[in-house]
Amino acid sequence: MKKKVKIVIGIAAVLLISLIGFCAWFLSGSGSMEYYAQIDNSKVEQVDTKGGVISLKGNLPYSYTLQSYDKNGNEKTLTFGTSRELRNGAFIRVTVMPVRGVLDWCEVQYDELPSTVQAYYAAPANR
Repeated sequence: MKKKVKIVIGIAAVLLISLIGFCAWFLSGSGSMEYYAQIDNSKVEQVDTKGGVISLKGNLPYSYTLQSYDKNGNEKTLTFGTSRELRNGAFIRVTVMPVRGVLDWCEVQYDELPSTVQAYYAAPANR
C-alpha cells in the first residue's frame, strides 16, 4: 500500500513540475519569432470590441492582416489588433509565439529590416 502511495505522489509531483515549467515557458515568450511587415491602411478593419462579456485582447478596435516575412524571407500572413490606426507605409517588427500568436509589435526603420526582407519592399524615398 505504501508503495502505491509513493508512486502516486511521484507521478503527481512530476505532473505539477511539468505544468509549472510549461506555464513559465508559455508566459516568458521563449521560442518566439520575429516577422517584418509594412503597414497598409487599406487592410485595416474596425472591429467591435464590446460584443463579448470578457475581452481577452483588451480594447483593440483595429485589426490588421498583413503579409510578413521572417529574417530568412519566409512569408506568413499575420493578423493582430491595435488601439489605433498605424502610420501608413511604416515598417513594423512583429513578435509571434506559436501557441499564443502575436505578442507585440513595434515600428522600425527600413535600415533595421534584414536584407532578405528589404528585398520585398521599396526603400523609402526620403532616406
